[in-house]
Amino acid sequence: MGTAAVQESQSISDRISKRNFEKLARFIYDYSGIKMPSTKLTMLEGRLRRRLRATSITSFDDYCDFLFNHGGLEQESVYLIDAVTTNKTDFFREAKHFDFMQAVALPALTRAGHRRLRAWSAACSTGAEPYSMAMVMEEFSESEGGNDYAILATDLSTDVLQSARNGIYMEDMVLPVPADLKRKYVMTAKVPGKREVRITPRLRSKIAFGRMNLMDEKYQVGDAMHLIFCRNVLIYFDKQTQAGVLSRLCDCLVSGGYMFIGHSESITGFDLPLKQVSNTVFQRL
Repeated sequence: MGTAAVQESQSISDRISKRNFEKLARFIYDYSGIKMPSTKLTMLEGRLRRRLRATSITSFDDYCDFLFNHGGLEQESVYLIDAVTTNKTDFFREAKHFDFMQAVALPALTRAGHRRLRAWSAACSTGAEPYSMAMVMEEFSESEGGNDYAILATDLSTDVLQSARNGIYMEDMVLPVPADLKRKYVMTAKVPGKREVRITPRLRSKIAFGRMNLMDEKYQVGDAMHLIFCRNVLIYFDKQTQAGVLSRLCDCLVSGGYMFIGHSESITGFDLPLKQVSNTVFQRL
């Protein structure tokens, strides 16, 4: 076996020590609020092997030494967090939220006198959620004649944000998009056989993408939001972190505005200025 093959084999079989796992887990939690129990050791090893290859570091011990003893976190923290974040997303995921948004939330906000609606996708991943929101808001804007909107889409991962900005997806990714919306807002590739699609420029222009850490003490989002989607991210936080994130999200929501969380998530036990108006949908008091 050649030298390169031996080194690759050693890298693949290398393991994170208990001591270094605890250091990494503590940093990940402090930085992002994401819990990293010991049951995720193998997952973390798999995710970080890409960083070892990218940095030409041949062992987890050396990688952790670089991070924690030689100032490596300053340049590596963004890539480390990118490696460990989970980014599952689908267009019109939990479709009843979008039904409620179209049938109840947007009309109610308009009746309350809000003529330019602001919405925030607070864990946007590769963009399926904010583009789904944009389709619904664009349809409502057309039907209302002049009701404008803007969407902020943020995530902790720089990798997924770049994909989201591009708005390019494989064809099967947009299968959940209703046919009438797909015809209006999804462009097919001009190259025969290329199984990619792209969101139309009109929708892409309505969304501002940016990196944000939900562990920040204050969310710099500008004017208060009328709609906030923060779905399927709270499950990665402990109760204390969830309480802080939800409280800060409420601070960014107008009175009468709506917050959507994931169907496996709950706000039970938290003292928040919210009332439940539908399954995992809440209105700001």
